[in-house]
Amino acid sequence: MIERSKNIVKVVSDYGKGLFNFIRRKVASEADAEDILQDVWCQLSNIDDEVEILQLRGWLFKVARNKIIDRGRKKTEELIDDLIYQEEDEEFDFADILLPDDDDPESIYLKELFWGELFTALDELPEKQRLVFIWNELEDKTLQQIADETGENLKTIISRKGYAVKHLRSRLQTLYNEFLDY
Repeated sequence: MIERSKNIVKVVSDYGKGLFNFIRRKVASEADAEDILQDVWCQLSNIDDEVEILQLRGWLFKVARNKIIDRGRKKTEELIDDLIYQEEDEEFDFADILLPDDDDPESIYLKELFWGELFTALDELPEKQRLVFIWNELEDKTLQQIADETGENLKTIISRKGYAVKHLRSRLQTLYNEFLDY
């Protein structure tokens, strides 16, 4: 029992902050996020000792996602997309889904799949929209910096980024849904 308690404490220490941030972005309040996180830890602690979880991080995020969905169903009849995207301008957050710095074959495959699909979708964009997106999202330039460097109006740059994001959202929706079901 003492060994199991130490393992749970380590899991909470290793994954608690990231899991809380994942949940918090998808619910209305910090209190709801804390409640859901507590439910995830309770479910983990109630697992039989003989049950082996092969991908603990993936399991934790899937349980959290399911708890978010359950809470949304109990409160209202809203669509799950309304729970996930609370603001119109909010972008996909693949960082929560992709396993950071994992070198197992499954994680490598998922990363390659994601980047391949992203670059294919980027190639479909008009050049100016593609460049604005790449500079802003992949090279961490601010939209103001891009406007200054290109000599374009800031509103034009913002508009190009918006069109690029809408296209990528639409194009990558299926892949995003597959990651959520992972």
